Amino acid sequence: MNNVYDVLEARGFIDQATYPEELRELLGTESVPFYIGFDATADSLTLGHFLQIRVMQHMQQHGHQPIALLGGGTTMIGDPSGRSDMRQLLTRDVVDHNADCFKRQLATLLDFDGDHSAKAAIFENNADWLLDLNFLNFMREVGVHFSVNRMLTFDAYKNRMERGLSFFEFGYMLMQSYDFLHLYRIHNCKLQLGGSDQWSNMIGGYELVRKLEQDKVYSMTFKLLTTANGVKMGKTMSGAIWLDKDKTSPYEMYQYLRNCDDRDVIKFLKLLTMLPLEEITSYESYEGAKLNELKDLLAYEVVKDIHGSDEADGARAAAKALFAGGADLSNVPFSEYQRTDFEAGIGLLNLLHDTGLAASNSEARRLVTQNGIAINDAKVTDPQAVITVENFLNDNTLMIKKGKKIYHQIRLI
Repeated sequence: MNNVYDVLEARGFIDQATYPEELRELLGTESVPFYIGFDATADSLTLGHFLQIRVMQHMQQHGHQPIALLGGGTTMIGDPSGRSDMRQLLTRDVVDHNADCFKRQLATLLDFDGDHSAKAAIFENNADWLLDLNFLNFMREVGVHFSVNRMLTFDAYKNRMERGLSFFEFGYMLMQSYDFLHLYRIHNCKLQLGGSDQWSNMIGGYELVRKLEQDKVYSMTFKLLTTANGVKMGKTMSGAIWLDKDKTSPYEMYQYLRNCDDRDVIKFLKLLTMLPLEEITSYESYEGAKLNELKDLLAYEVVKDIHGSDEADGARAAAKALFAGGADLSNVPFSEYQRTDFEAGIGLLNLLHDTGLAASNSEARRLVTQNGIAINDAKVTDPQAVITVENFLNDNTLMIKKGKKIYHQIRLI
């Protein structure tokens, strides 16, 4: 299976592609520069982004050149796709900071040096060409090729018509389309990749390049990372699963993946790990305890590839410690407080919110009243409970358990 198109298809990535047979032939006969854009709306990539990064890794391993496009320009508008209202506008400083964070994370996951005979990946930031565009020149070159009537049929815009759509956001598709044109001109980029929710935006760029450059270029989307229940993978009650270990610890990421639905294990092994497809296919008949072993394998492989073997080993050891007892718990997420903080006591609901175990006090209240919280293995059902120094063990620690498998340790300093 030497053609990366076949690899991506067999592993379940591909959703739609323009001229798929042509594209498959192109990917099998020459090295193709391709790009994926990452709008800098936060200061860390998420597990959802990691699916896109896996696609880039497969492409690079098969000799194609990744262009990681940081959306320092497009983020100043914000993609209206999937939104019921306008995104909060970010300042230039915040966007630049977020783009720098993305760049540091991507630098650890893609090969930017061209090692192992791979085509070295390239960083670009569309702020470099979008922020100083001349409006009239841009509209004369690009805007004339876009039909407003047609744009309004796309879901990204159609779903917003009742509640209002600003002209500001209406320009997003033109900006993203211009990205493809610009990357074609400077890097001979022939392919744009992205999630299935980006199809209409990507078609705009694909058509623009074909019209202005009279050359064959392509777009391909891959399926969004969802669970068997139709929920976006990487979304929790407390928020996203971040690739930044200061926002989501390796242990928390490990536990999140370890607790996936039985129906999702094989699918996620194909999408989120680089294990050989033949090996994963051999696991398809696994049930019961063997299926739990696969969940552990999934969690370990993903954490290892994002954070390194040491962090993955630590997360696995911590998870086993919580069930077997007597092992090192140093890898369990923890928060440090001054002893004086608990002398007067801290309300349990506030503590759950403060440690990130609950997104709000109302969620914390629900967890407590539904028997979802234990302190040092003792269930707590009173939402008015106050935690004091008396609740801490002799080693000045306190363990909070949320549900069956989520733990957070409080340490006094």
